[in-house]
Amino acid sequence: MTTRFSNCERAEVLVQALPYIRRYNNKIVVVKYGGNAMVNEQLKQQVMEDIVLLWLIGIKVVLVHGGGPEISELMDRLGKKAEFVDGLRVTDEETMDIVQMVLAGKVNKTLVNLLEMKSGKAMGISGMDGCLIEARKKDERLGYVGEITRVNIGPVLDLLEKGYIPVVSTLGCDKQGHAYNINGDTAAAYIAGALRAERLILMTDIAGILRDREDPSSLIPEVTLEEADRLYEEGVISGGMIPKVRCCITAIHQGVRNAIIMDGRVPHSILMELLTDEGAGTMVIGGQGHA
Repeated sequence: MTTRFSNCERAEVLVQALPYIRRYNNKIVVVKYGGNAMVNEQLKQQVMEDIVLLWLIGIKVVLVHGGGPEISELMDRLGKKAEFVDGLRVTDEETMDIVQMVLAGKVNKTLVNLLEMKSGKAMGISGMDGCLIEARKKDERLGYVGEITRVNIGPVLDLLEKGYIPVVSTLGCDKQGHAYNINGDTAAAYIAGALRAERLILMTDIAGILRDREDPSSLIPEVTLEEADRLYEEGVISGGMIPKVRCCITAIHQGVRNAIIMDGRVPHSILMELLTDEGAGTMVIGGQGHA
């Protein structure tokens, strides 16, 4: 059943969003996009609409994307078995070629095209362009999986200055020209830190940090760095949530104002987080109080 709103109610929604539009105008927001929100076509369309809307009201959005499901799909079609160690894809030379094709090619250009179709102005780059992401081998067991040694943020700043939405695929390279597969959340955290972004948004497939993983209503809306340490010790932050929270902490230490872990499966969750009182997900902040 479709809910109908009167013109007056629509106007009220816009008025309530005004303080947030003013707050984020001309500020940089980095969005890490992937997972279920990327493979679900309807959600993908909505996320692109949200990003273009934010761009149109003067927010400088940088979209950092992964593409794990698409990489696995192509590997499967080519008869190559995917292997993972500690949640990271083992990336031999052949797999690295596949990763590069999928991330810098198909996924990146598809997202750029979608943003353009929604009346945005987007430009796709990879972490290898302009040596944006410099990396070294993380672990011999993982092959060409990289850890970030430096971010040369100039290419992204140039695109923002020209009025583009930068769309960044998470590849890196070293001084010898070797390409590396970079974890998307980690890349987003480092890029947000280098930009001194107002906010980092990590879109995932759960609501945020839950005090009880079986109870969605136990969402913790906000944690400080000190509280995050305590939640680690208590086992509340565990499993796949650990690296996401660590990425948020990394971003804040590097100068990001605050970071959000949110459920990318919820329609228009980015707009709810940035433009309403209610917000969405769990906010990780650097101090003792609300940021």
